Order: sequence, then structure tokens, then C-alpha cells
Amino acid sequence: MTAIKLKTIYRYPVKSMGGHAMTSTTLTDKGIPGDRCWTVKDEVRGGIKGGKRFPELMGMAAELLTEPHADNQSPPVRITLADGSTVEAGDADANERLTHVVGSSVSLWPLLPEDQLEHYRRVPPPEGTDLDAAWREVFARTPDEPLPDLSVFPDILIAYESPPGTYFDAFPLLIMSESSLTTMQTASETSQFDVRRFRPNLVIDLEQDGFPEDAWEGREARLGQARLKLEVACPRCVMTTHGFGELPKDPKIMRQLVQRNNGNLGLYASVIEPGQVSVGDRLELL
Repeated sequence: MTAIKLKTIYRYPVKSMGGHAMTSTTLTDKGIPGDRCWTVKDEVRGGIKGGKRFPELMGMAAELLTEPHADNQSPPVRITLADGSTVEAGDADANERLTHVVGSSVSLWPLLPEDQLEHYRRVPPPEGTDLDAAWREVFARTPDEPLPDLSVFPDILIAYESPPGTYFDAFPLLIMSESSLTTMQTASETSQFDVRRFRPNLVIDLEQDGFPEDAWEGREARLGQARLKLEVACPRCVMTTHGFGELPKDPKIMRQLVQRNNGNLGLYASVIEPGQVSVGDRLELL
């Protein structure tokens, strides 16, 4: 098999905001330390929310001011807003400024212990909501397109927005190959399949066409000193279509993903054995 190497590591300190590249990190059972260690809560509808509810978050970028450690998994964070101004989590007006940008009352939260279940609980939709239409809006699917099979995800996500103690959608890591992005970009005449739309943690480089990571589902792999379980394909949602920075709003992103790869791009993973990983490390399928 062609060598499969780790090309880029990305960390996103605040859920749904832009992050930054890293040359090395230690993978733990909660993924990359400092990844999604802050989130925004919806003070109007309730619950932990991200770019699906507040697309303006995707135009912001976040950086940690110190590295996380066992006693502080959510160290101070600085957020750069779309206009270039900055705000820190400890600022007295932080929530007010974020509220102004997204146009609805929100608050910024660090990780809370996993036993604080009410913090993580999923807020049910209002009575009378058309659930099929609501899910189609979340996943940006037209009436003639199939919705993703959510039964492959942990049952705990029925009751909670994220696994308690984390702000991940489902699993702590998202792996994507450059081949997948290249395949989609080559097939598209107008859309920009920019990696920032898809927010992977680990970008893998290998000389193979198509969507090679799809074939790894369910397998285990060694990456650097860590051992991973390659879980399930990542069904993409409306976030990939939002415009931010110089990237335009583009509903065709999802049309093309549905047509060419069932709406999926990338592979979720969990960490079986923690360990150090660095750019250039080989991913070995076991």
C-alpha cells in the first residue's frame, strides 16, 4: 500500500470557529488537548449551539493563550472577530460582543465536568415541529435526497448535544484525506472545496484517487505513538455551505457531496491508546 502520512494537524479551540495548524500534539481519549474546549450556548432557544444555528461563528477564529493541562482543560482563549477586532473569554463584555455579531443572545462557556448533564442536554424542538424538514435544514438536503443514517452514532447523542464532558459533535477526531478534497474540487467547476469548510483535525496525504478513508471505516490504525479506532464516515451538514472570509455561501457544495459520496466527507475516529503524533508520521492500518 502507498505510504499514508499525516500532513496537517488542526485544532479549533472554540466550537465552530476557525482554528490553527500544529506540527505535533498528544492525542488523548478526548482528542487533541484544547480542541473544542469552549463553546457558545444559545440563551434564546437554549442548548449548546454552533455554526448550524449561528453561521457567523465560522467567520471568527480562536487561539488559546496558554496550553491546556489536567487542572484547566479550557485555558484562556482569544477570539478574532470577522472585522479583525479581538475579544477574550474573560472580558466583561465578551458575551455582549458575540451576541451583537450573531444577532441573538449567546454566552461563551468552557468545558464543564461530564456529570453536569443539564449543561450538555439537547433541547427538544418546539411542539409541532416538522422533524423531517428540520433535519433536512440541518443537513442541507433537498426533498429528493436521502438523510444520513444517524443510527450509526452513539445513542447518548439522542439526549445530549455532545458526549458530556466534550463539545464534539460525535467523536473526538475527524480525519480527512487530501485525495477526497482533490476529488471533489476536480469534479466541481465553480465550488471551492476549501479545507476550512470541513474542519478536519488530521489531514492525511496519500497517492490515491477518490475517497480512500471511506474504506477504513471500522478498522484500527497506528499513528505516531497513538492507536486509533476509525469509526464512521462524517455526514456533512449545512455548515459546509456557509460563506465566511473570502469563501462564498454555496449550497452546491452539498448537492455535489450527495451526488458523489452520499453526502459524506472524512472519517470520525476515537483514540484507543493515547500518544504523541507529529506531521510526517505514517498512518498504519492494522
